Amino acid sequence: MGHQPLLTTERLILRPFQLSDATKVQRLAGDELIANGTINIPHPYTDGVAGQWIGKHLAGWQSQQSAIYAITLKSNFRLVGCVGLHNITNSTAQLGYWIGVPFWGQGYCTEAAKRLTEFGFKRLELDMIYGQHLSRDPSPGKILKKIGMEHVMTKNDATRVNMITEDLEYYELKALTEV
Repeated sequence: MGHQPLLTTERLILRPFQLSDATKVQRLAGDELIANGTINIPHPYTDGVAGQWIGKHLAGWQSQQSAIYAITLKSNFRLVGCVGLHNITNSTAQLGYWIGVPFWGQGYCTEAAKRLTEFGFKRLELDMIYGQHLSRDPSPGKILKKIGMEHVMTKNDATRVNMITEDLEYYELKALTEV
């Protein structure tokens, strides 16, 4: 598979995570507002968790099961969040992302997600990318719609978060097939 390539957009550099990012990841992802909106980010976010999480990304890239990127600003290389393609199998992948609370509302997530889906279709030759979010929080769905995903269904009682069963909204984006 080779090295995970850098991806750039107008304002962002998407790069592989490094172990030196662990404290920043812990600080940004450890915010309760982030944990509450995601299915797999713990709160409290304890020491060591970020390092283990970063370590898994390299293995995921090498085994072609995931492509996880740090979202950094071109202007100052600051880490602002994460965007990734997870569960890559049978030419499909799940899009996931989070942005640190101080950087909300600036369109970084949409910009990063758009670039990564392009990469998924062109370079990883995926046929379909899907996304899902907790029904109680519509904001992640806005990003999925902005990058062209279509809402397919609501999955009732699909996931457990803090012992509560939650509904999930499920979206899909299919590769544009050349005629």
